[in-house]
Amino acid sequence: MTIRPDNRLADAPMQPLRCQRCDGPVLVRKSSWEQTSIQWSEQAMEDCPNLRTDRYRTCPDLRITIQQATLNGTVKVVDE
Repeated sequence: MTIRPDNRLADAPMQPLRCQRCDGPVLVRKSSWEQTSIQWSEQAMEDCPNLRTDRYRTCPDLRITIQQATLNGTVKVVDE
């Protein structure tokens, strides 16, 4: 069986961003206004006060940071 490469990241790579609250570095990609992909770095997972209690929860502070970065154009929306 052949694994087909995912070319979406070649066309629109993930972008670095730091959380406004804890300064944790993550990579984000906004495929659309409704869909966001996040890659957490080990440092961000350690620094995030919201993930210390539950690693599987979404951090509301990072969500706000991503929304603001998208609105001001720092993070680009792929499907506009």
